[in-house]
Amino acid sequence: MAKKIGVLLSGCGVFDGAEIHESVLTLYFLDKAGAEIICMAPNIDQMHVINHLTQQPTDETRNVLVESARIARGEIKDLKDVQAQDLDALIIPGGFGAAKNLSDFAVKGPEATVNPEVQRILNEMTAAAKPVGAICIAPATLTKALSDKKPAVTIGSDPGTASAIEAMGGQHKSCTVDMIHVDQQNNLVTTPAYMLGPGIKDVASGIEKLVNHIMSSV
Repeated sequence: MAKKIGVLLSGCGVFDGAEIHESVLTLYFLDKAGAEIICMAPNIDQMHVINHLTQQPTDETRNVLVESARIARGEIKDLKDVQAQDLDALIIPGGFGAAKNLSDFAVKGPEATVNPEVQRILNEMTAAAKPVGAICIAPATLTKALSDKKPAVTIGSDPGTASAIEAMGGQHKSCTVDMIHVDQQNNLVTTPAYMLGPGIKDVASGIEKLVNHIMSSV
């Protein structure tokens, strides 16, 4: 029976949603490994909308679930309808949406709050000892959600983000883009991806290792 792996998306586009390369690579490597993929996203408005050509904010309003459906080719669930019992593991791609829509870490840093449905699914997954993967900046939201468990994660080597992770009760481990960090105690796997880059072939290496580690542990 295929392993059911959740992919928690946060919109569509690096500056205000899920990073598309990271999301597609995650889906590709999961499909290649024979997983049954369950995409999901919270049904909320994005924090804001960024014109990806100019990188400037616009006066538009967009919905995280609707935008995430672009990446999922329409096959996506509202996060509130997904429970840990439906999944064998969960992976969160990066992009600023992971720190703007899944939490407000991008604005508030260590004082961030996590979206209630994101907090719920992460609590359920860890309570069930099921693996959770987080890519790029997503480990910051993961750390805030699980701060009482002192999670050990990597976002690469950025000093500011690393210190914020430590301030939230996490442990930051420096890694290169082709590496993963495994927190055995909490069953967490993280990789830097575009926190380091520089290109899609570089981030693919770490994401493939993350996916393969998760698939081998479920």
